[in-house]
Amino acid sequence: MKRILIIQLILCLSLLVDAQVYQFRGPNRDGKFPESGLLKAWPETGPELLLEVEGIGKGYSSVISNGEYIYVSGMIDTLDYMTCIDFEGNKKWQVAYGESWKKSFPETRSTPTIEDDRIYIISGIGELTCLDTETGDINWKVNVDRDYESEWHIWGVSESPLIVGDKVICTPGGNQTSVVAFDKMTGEEIWKTPSVGGQRSYASSTLYELNGEQYVLAVTATNLIALNPETGEIKMTYQYYNKEKWSDQPGLIWTNVPLYKGDEIFLSMGYDYPAKMLRVNDDASGFEVVYTDTIFDNHHHGVIELDGYIYGSNWENNRKGNWLCKNWETGEIVYDETWNTKGALVYADNLFYIYEEQRGNVALVEPDPEGFKVISSFRIEKGSGPHWAHPYLFDGKLFLRHGEVMMVYNLKG
Repeated sequence: MKRILIIQLILCLSLLVDAQVYQFRGPNRDGKFPESGLLKAWPETGPELLLEVEGIGKGYSSVISNGEYIYVSGMIDTLDYMTCIDFEGNKKWQVAYGESWKKSFPETRSTPTIEDDRIYIISGIGELTCLDTETGDINWKVNVDRDYESEWHIWGVSESPLIVGDKVICTPGGNQTSVVAFDKMTGEEIWKTPSVGGQRSYASSTLYELNGEQYVLAVTATNLIALNPETGEIKMTYQYYNKEKWSDQPGLIWTNVPLYKGDEIFLSMGYDYPAKMLRVNDDASGFEVVYTDTIFDNHHHGVIELDGYIYGSNWENNRKGNWLCKNWETGEIVYDETWNTKGALVYADNLFYIYEEQRGNVALVEPDPEGFKVISSFRIEKGSGPHWAHPYLFDGKLFLRHGEVMMVYNLKG
């Protein structure tokens, strides 16, 4: 009996130890990847192409790798599929995990989240699914948006699931609830929050720590939420979008993961809707506005904080945007420069990796508040549709996706 109790204790403790998670925009969802020893310049044609794989389905979701295999979601006919690919370019398996969004821009947007031998993904209509990394077998599935009466906007679901401890977190929005946590092993509900209002957004949640306390920062179409990940208790909220102050539809198009540094959080949604810098108040009961920014309105490409500056692109219209850098503390725009058009931005080994959305130009850029300095660039020629998938980096490799084509590049030379 004593031996059984010890074994059970060891198993319980093992569940409490955070395994490595491979997910959208890096380990902390802030666009920063902990890579080193990468090339500081590329040949004219770009870094060495290691793999080019077609037939993954249509999508704007990122490619994710755990170093053993490559995983990517894509829409084939009317279903969303997960494809597992080895580093020889062979498809190990391809499994349908849910229904696609069938209306405007139906391609997949949800990027898989991987922990140990499990993949978590959300279909275009809000089905949260857990698959086995080796076989593609479905461990469990919950139709979150149906069961919790989510309210959609015109592009369905873009959220990538967030893992916190023994939970996987999803944000359906709507009138019944805003955020729900499920047991990551079984799919059973652990908690759900009251509704703070707002439809489902297109943004993913992130984990935030301040003064020794952990929070999940989640987003509905209108509100930022800071909640206790253990209990689901809502600690702070902020109504970012207010239709009475700003008409039309921008509040329903919130896509960016909140960017944080210390006790401050930067919010942006594009479409000329003003960005906001917030600060957690002294007793952590709410947010106060530090400043409003009408220039740096990032669309859906992500922004990065580095050494006290925010880098990224802004929205001029749906096809155009510039590259900007601003002082985090003061809000001063220190440069606003043109290079092709707006696009996704990630960071690794002291350099930015940029993937612009219209023509597929990929650039290596020096982070410098004095100006936008392109070191090297090349162009993605294969695939179709907008270049909206955010780059992913792991094990010295750059993973890119354009529509139905996935590419892997060697960044180690």
